[in-house]
Amino acid sequence: MPNQTINKPELLSVEQAKNLDVLAVTDLFCEHMNPGQLHFLKLLGFNKVKVESAEGMYYTDQNGRKILDFFGGFGSVACGHNHPRLLAMRKRFQDEKRHEIAIAFMSQYAAALSKNLAAIAPEDLDMVFLGTSGSEAVEAALKLAERFQGPERAKIAYAEHSFHGKTRGALSVTDSEFYQSSFRLLNNRVRIPFGDSTALEEALRNDSSIGVLILETVQGGAGIVGAPTGYWQDVRRLCDQYNVVWIADEVQCGVGRTGLFFAFEHAGVAPDIVTLAKSLGGGKAAMGAMIARRSVYMAAYGAPQTALIHGPATFGGMGEASCTSIETLNILYDENLIENSARQGAYLLERLQKVQAKYPNIIKEVRGYGLMIGLEFCDFSNTLPFGLRTVVSVLDNKLKGSLCGFVGCLLLKEYDILVAFTEYNRNVIRLEPPLVVTREQVDTFVDALDDLLSRGVTRIVTAFAKEVVGNK
Repeated sequence: MPNQTINKPELLSVEQAKNLDVLAVTDLFCEHMNPGQLHFLKLLGFNKVKVESAEGMYYTDQNGRKILDFFGGFGSVACGHNHPRLLAMRKRFQDEKRHEIAIAFMSQYAAALSKNLAAIAPEDLDMVFLGTSGSEAVEAALKLAERFQGPERAKIAYAEHSFHGKTRGALSVTDSEFYQSSFRLLNNRVRIPFGDSTALEEALRNDSSIGVLILETVQGGAGIVGAPTGYWQDVRRLCDQYNVVWIADEVQCGVGRTGLFFAFEHAGVAPDIVTLAKSLGGGKAAMGAMIARRSVYMAAYGAPQTALIHGPATFGGMGEASCTSIETLNILYDENLIENSARQGAYLLERLQKVQAKYPNIIKEVRGYGLMIGLEFCDFSNTLPFGLRTVVSVLDNKLKGSLCGFVGCLLLKEYDILVAFTEYNRNVIRLEPPLVVTREQVDTFVDALDDLLSRGVTRIVTAFAKEVVGNK
């Protein structure tokens, strides 16, 4: 029917989308996205915020309120929101109508980004696969390692409390019954303790089919958990000894987040494969990357007949996204943002440790590397007078995360500060501000936290309860 007229559905325009109010957005969210998630947004008071713009360290909401961002999109905004150099570069790209998708040809932008990543990475980590997310980078890394090792050594060792993504392979090595749910997962995997080189050696010695080891260098979802330098040196030694491919997942902790470009650099070692994403896109593009040793990559995909087994994806290395990542990497070094991460991170840790000493019954531990910091609160019973602790302690597991939620909610409502939380240890607030954060902004956050905690837990709970009642 060549002359048939197709009627246009009732579609919203970009301007109409921009002008939706909070109630309209809520309705659409419930109708078409994730109605169950709204419950948690309401509990935290986050459902009242519609972000109109973002710049540097701040969001601006529908009321013109500036919100200091210590969340950073789980570490996705290294250069801050809408860095002027990224905006200018993307405008040039668009004004000149440069190509976005040209997968029939070689892309100068994807090639240049790959060269830059190889220049930054140590040793012979110089073969790059580009994708659009951390999960995609992890999938590529797992497939490369399995391809290199062959079917007899395809078993993957992964760590307790790990988080590597929600796609099928990444989910299989993500240590979460909640996320894994009832999905059918890879069966060639084994879980080991994190940070325990003795347990790792025992696993490798007793099971020769283990040919792949994947570890987050800093565990984000576990509550910002790292391991000592000696552990990583043992990992490198044991992987060499047992001929195991070591994949370092630096999707969250890479790109300068810990005060060096790669977190594994703190230990003076290098993996066989590393994954990156989040901040690699500068907060403006979806970009993920796998960087592998040349010897591993070429053995798996180096011949013409094997080159396309895991070749470029349709949107891997798109023009503007690659250019955004190229500019992001240059900004990191030109503006000394990696050094700033180390400097401001050390200052933030120092100030938070003083707050912990001031409120030892509320804050259990402060830990982290650079601007990737975990603030762990005590179980709820420990914050109460001694006589009530035994009674309330039986509820501690059910109440885990509640104090974090109260504090996060009130920081946003009363102090205009946004923080994040963690998947596994619900008692941890995760702090991953953009790497452009200043000393003054660190002071603003810590002073607000100190002021809030000075009220005591009873008044914090009362203020939170009033907020929840007012949000219904």
